[in-house]
Amino acid sequence: MTDAVTPGKTAGIPTAEDEVVQLCSELIRIDTSNTGDPDTVTGEREAAEYVAAKLAEVGLEYETVESGAPRRDNVFTRLKGANPDRPALLVHGHLDVVPAEPSEWSVHPFSGAVQDGYVWGRGAVDMKDMVAMTLAVLRRFAREGYVPPRDIVFAFLADEEAGGEYGGRWLVRNRPDLFEGCTEAVGEVGGFSLTLDEDRRVYLVETAEKGIAWMRLRARGRPGHGSFLHDDNAVTKVAEAVARLGNHTFPLVLTGTVQQFLDRMSELTGLEFPQDDLDGAVRKLGPLGRIVGATLRDTANPTMLKAGYKANVIPSSAEAVVDCRVLPGREKAFLREVDELLGPDVTREWVTDLPPVETSFEGDLVEAMTAALLAEDPGAHAVPYMLSGGTDAKHFVELGMRCYGFAPLRLPPDLDFASLFHGIDERVPVDALTFGTRVLDRFLRTC
Repeated sequence: MTDAVTPGKTAGIPTAEDEVVQLCSELIRIDTSNTGDPDTVTGEREAAEYVAAKLAEVGLEYETVESGAPRRDNVFTRLKGANPDRPALLVHGHLDVVPAEPSEWSVHPFSGAVQDGYVWGRGAVDMKDMVAMTLAVLRRFAREGYVPPRDIVFAFLADEEAGGEYGGRWLVRNRPDLFEGCTEAVGEVGGFSLTLDEDRRVYLVETAEKGIAWMRLRARGRPGHGSFLHDDNAVTKVAEAVARLGNHTFPLVLTGTVQQFLDRMSELTGLEFPQDDLDGAVRKLGPLGRIVGATLRDTANPTMLKAGYKANVIPSSAEAVVDCRVLPGREKAFLREVDELLGPDVTREWVTDLPPVETSFEGDLVEAMTAALLAEDPGAHAVPYMLSGGTDAKHFVELGMRCYGFAPLRLPPDLDFASLFHGIDERVPVDALTFGTRVLDRFLRTC
């Protein structure tokens, strides 16, 4: 791309894409591993201080907020827009990452290495890439004194990887003033490309996500000696309930977002998605099929078991944890099915319960996303989709915001992007970072 059409190119002022790779690499080097355990969590303070310093460096005012626990820091800055009568836009990203085991990686997960055309490390795609792109564009705006069309609130947040109890959820419930006037929000896990052919790419924009319900199951029984006949075994009760739940296939449900995705993909590819073999048809989408397939029905996957303290002692209680993901509109029906499967001997309680999210793929904001993509990639087709996981959007809907996932990346056709989230050798292409920064710059100038 020539300087003449680079967004915001001004003589003597670095563009956002000039510094985004360095910002991403430096953010990755800050270990913000979130174990979910308050006793072992690293905390986001160092990363928040890094962000704050980068904002201060270009003269931006900011506020740092500790969200309910020591070192769980968040950074906010608001750019005043040209039209104060318009509602504000929230752009959010999280500073924490899931843990990584260095011995399993080709490079150290907190090295931020830039090699082979990629930036490597934990958080490269989830989501220090988007944090770096946002920070780069924000710094560019500040350097040139750019005034966006409306107020934009930029939030760099803690604790997303453990549900936001010490991040987004705490902030929404304790500091809603930080989001004053925001009616729309843009965050992670959307805007990335899927190559159809040499001239066409689909860019998936997240407009919906399944609910997260981490559920603890518990059974009680009569303790005793392991050598005796025993007909009231807590371990057996939990194991049988977990097996029933884990082997159960919930009914196929086509939400509005998924139907819209399938219709658009059918138009673009010629593939058909018949309901009598929808699972098989979706698998034809390749790696993307794993994401889409998980949004066709509710899921309940057992992930943890806990019981006993000695091989020859039958314990009085046993527990299991199940990771449940629930489609919009399915909450009550899902719980009815779960309770039928568990039976009378097993109780359940929520460890985490975050709602499904869904909004429409229409309006000025969607048009701005589409236009920004097309300006940088004439072969772009923006398509809505549902995320099988969850983001901080679940908290912002409590304040009435319409939430989208739009962290734009033009990816190599052969990159299995979905496998990099929480995966070994997580990495983001350098070209994708600079592309995404240009798109984000254009988008925020027209939002």
